[in-house]
Amino acid sequence: MRVLLVGLLGIVGLHVSGVELSTFVSAAQPIPAVVLNVLVAEGLEHPVYVTHAGDGSSRLFVVEQPGRIRIVKEGRLSASSFLDITDRVRHAGEQGLLGLAFHPAYAKNGRFFVNYVRRSDGATVIAEFRASSNPNVAQPNEKQLLTVAQPYPNHKGGMVEFGPDGFLYIALGDGGSAGDPGNRGQNRNELLGKLLRIDVDQGAPYAIPKDNPFAAGGGRPEIFAYGLRNPWRFSFDRQTGELWAADVGQNEWEEIDIVKRGGNYGWRVMEGDHCFLPRDGCARDSLISPVAEYGHDKGRCSITGGYVYRGSRLPALRGAYLYGDFCSGEIFSLAGGRQQLLLKTSLEIASFGQDQDGELYVVGHGGTIHRLVEARH
Repeated sequence: MRVLLVGLLGIVGLHVSGVELSTFVSAAQPIPAVVLNVLVAEGLEHPVYVTHAGDGSSRLFVVEQPGRIRIVKEGRLSASSFLDITDRVRHAGEQGLLGLAFHPAYAKNGRFFVNYVRRSDGATVIAEFRASSNPNVAQPNEKQLLTVAQPYPNHKGGMVEFGPDGFLYIALGDGGSAGDPGNRGQNRNELLGKLLRIDVDQGAPYAIPKDNPFAAGGGRPEIFAYGLRNPWRFSFDRQTGELWAADVGQNEWEEIDIVKRGGNYGWRVMEGDHCFLPRDGCARDSLISPVAEYGHDKGRCSITGGYVYRGSRLPALRGAYLYGDFCSGEIFSLAGGRQQLLLKTSLEIASFGQDQDGELYVVGHGGTIHRLVEARH
C-alpha cells in the first residue's frame, strides 16, 4: 500500500549472492493463460482483503478498511456485517482494519484473528474474536494478544495468516515515515519491520514456538524474519508450504521474497536488490536477496502480494505466483524465473485472496471483489 500502499519492469537477469533475479518476458512471449476479472461483489467500502473460513460453507469474508467484515455467499453481499469494530479502528491513509485469519479449527472453535490500527493511539492491535451462535455474526468482544506502538501513520504491514505449522504469522511494517529513520527493520529488539510467528493455542495470551530464531535470545522471541519495509501481503503455497511475501519498496524497487526462518531481507540496507543506505558499497553478505523485483516505471509503484496458484480453473497457471501493482492495476505471474504481465485492469489492487478450493480473487480498493477465470473466446 502507498496511501493505501506504494515499484516494475525493465530488469535483466542478475546474479547476486548466488540468487538469480527473475526477468520480465516481453509482450511477444506467449502468455500462459488469458484471464478475466469476473465481478463477485461491489458496493464495499475500501475493501482490503478477502478470504474463507475453511469451514466448507463456501462463504467469502471481505475486510473493509473502516473496521467491518462482510460476507459474500453465492455472489450476494450480506447487508449486515459479520463483525463491526469501526468504533475501535482508526481509518485514515494506510491505517484501518487490515488483516483477517481464521483458526485452522474454526469450524469447531469459532476463533478468528484480526490486525487493526487502534483509534485511540494509532497502535497496531492483534486481537482474537469468536463466532456467535449465529454463524453469520461474530461476538463483538475481543481478546487482545499483542499491541505494538506505531511512530508514524504509514507502513503497517497488516497481514495475518496461519501457516501449515498451525502458528499465526503477523506482518509488521517498519513503522513508517520514509527510509526507516529509526532503522527498525534491522533492529531485532523491535517488532516493527518484521514477520512474527506466535502460538495462539498455548500460553497467555500466546506462546513462542520453540524453533523461533530468537526464542532463546538475540532478539524479540516473536520474530520469525526481519529486514522488511512494508510486507503488505504474504501467503503460503498450499502445496509446498513456502512462505511468499511481497515487500513494498521506497521510491525505486518492489520485491518478492521467499521467507525463511531467521532470514534478514535487507531493509534499510537494501531496497530490492540494490543498496539503499549507503547507496554504494553496502554490506550484503548476511542478507537474503529477493527472488524477483521490479522498478518504478510504466505507472507501477506499489506491489500487492498474491498467491501461488493451486486451483483448477486456470490449469496453465498452476504453480505460478500471481501478484499485482496497486498503482498500475496490472496482474503478473512469476514462474520459472520469468515475470509476465497477465492482465491490465483499472483497479487499485489492494489485495488478492483465495477460497477454500484455491481459486483466486482480486480486491479493488474502490469497492469490488473479482474472480480470476479463463477468458472465453
